[in-house]
Formats: sequence, C-alpha cells, structure tokens
Amino acid sequence: MPDGPEQDPELELTSPLVPLFVITNGRALPPDHEYEHTTLVTAAAQDGPVVGRTLSPEADQVMDLVANGFLSVAEVAGHTHLPLGVVRILLAQLEEDGLILVRRPIPRAERVDRELVSAVLEGLKNRFGA
Repeated sequence: MPDGPEQDPELELTSPLVPLFVITNGRALPPDHEYEHTTLVTAAAQDGPVVGRTLSPEADQVMDLVANGFLSVAEVAGHTHLPLGVVRILLAQLEEDGLILVRRPIPRAERVDRELVSAVLEGLKNRFGA
C-alpha cells in the first residue's frame, strides 16, 4: 500500500516525459520579465473566485506555492523541481494574467567615490573636531 495519497499511475508515468516547451506553450521569456533569482512573487488578491481560468498543472502548482506569501524565483524553482528558465516563463504568464504580484529586487547602490567621502570626512573633522 502506498504511504501517501493515491495518484493516477498513468499521469505519474507520463509527467516526467512532458517536454519543457509543452509546459511553457512554446513561449520565450519576454524581455520585460527577466526575473532575477531574488525577485519575490506572491499571489494577487482576487475579489472573488476566478471563473473560466484554466491553468496548467505547473502554473497551478506555482500558484499554490505563492498563495500564502512571498517566495523568491529561486525558491519557486526549487519547490517545483522545474528549471529556472521554465519558472521564469510561467511567472511571466501569470503576471500578464494578473494572477501574481512581483516585487523586483532593489538595485545595488553605485560605488561610492572614496575621494569624495574622504574629503567630506576631513571637512567634518575640521569643522567639529575629532
């Protein structure tokens, strides 16, 4: 007897054989949606039940993962066991459909000019003593 819930054996045998381009409907990642590893995603708040939307099993799994809070793109890929590129395409589709919210990482600060910082520090020392 299996330990977990019963699964359809036919589905179980064919799921690893599904090519990745079938999962993504042959779509490439749009340039606007180049998700970094640290980009956070969560399910968008829905006013009522979503009627007429049919999601692929993989997209449905992503929606289940992000339903209760933010996860990074890397975490979603890890939990779904899908390649990062496929997860990025799925997230782009879900964002276009308005099903998820995306919080992109804060860009890194520009490098500080050491000479300017030293000059300011020297000025403060001269003005206020140190």
